[in-house]
Amino acid sequence: MGNLMMLLVIRTDSHLHTPMYFFLSHLSFLDLCYSSVTVTKLLENLLSQKKTISVGGCLAQVFFLFVTGGTEGCLLSVMSYDHYVAICHSLHYGQIMTNRTCNSLVCGSWGLSFPDSFINILQAMSLDFCEDQSIPHYSCELPSLFPLSCSDISTSFTVLLCSSLVHRFGTCLLIVFSYALIASTILSISSSSGRGKAFSTCSSHLTAILLFYCSGFLHYLMPTSGLPLELIVSVQYSVVTPLVNPLIYSLRNNKVKAAV
Repeated sequence: MGNLMMLLVIRTDSHLHTPMYFFLSHLSFLDLCYSSVTVTKLLENLLSQKKTISVGGCLAQVFFLFVTGGTEGCLLSVMSYDHYVAICHSLHYGQIMTNRTCNSLVCGSWGLSFPDSFINILQAMSLDFCEDQSIPHYSCELPSLFPLSCSDISTSFTVLLCSSLVHRFGTCLLIVFSYALIASTILSISSSSGRGKAFSTCSSHLTAILLFYCSGFLHYLMPTSGLPLELIVSVQYSVVTPLVNPLIYSLRNNKVKAAV
């Protein structure tokens, strides 16, 4: 409901038809898709005695988690670039962030995630699974499928590791680089009110980035054991982060509050 509200508000209010809110609407759509991939099946399992999922359904869930999660990482780096242009090149913002550029950046985010997802899911489809196919988890994640395989997982693990390094850490580096330049520009502003205004522009986005990447790194770096802490981190990553993103961007933003 929170993400649908953000989509509706940004679509209907003409004051929010700017690049920043254009990217924010896509982030809300991604959060809606990302949580829907896992939460619908999670709710079904909580209500039913027999908690099962087909192999095809499990692999489909893995694929769409890769697509939506990867696209969100790319989109967060795109939004960092948008903030960089707005603060460091404010006089040329309208010339740089045109409609064509914004559409290209969003399409590029989706376009980078699909090949990454296809490569990983094709490797997963080649695995043979043993008879004991119990996943100590709320959802199907690729790392949690490796212990169930009777075949060699070295190739799949290497592909996952390489794609994670290139895709996840690549987008993270772009965000760090953008904010390093933003911080340098903010510190060079002479007035304290100007620095405060520039920082408040980025605060909501920084909060969303920290939630997404910190919970994501914890989720994927923890061993697959089914311990309560791992399951809590999983819920935080797949449910809480998409839930609080609309709140972060609406409660701290006067334009969005006025539009609501």
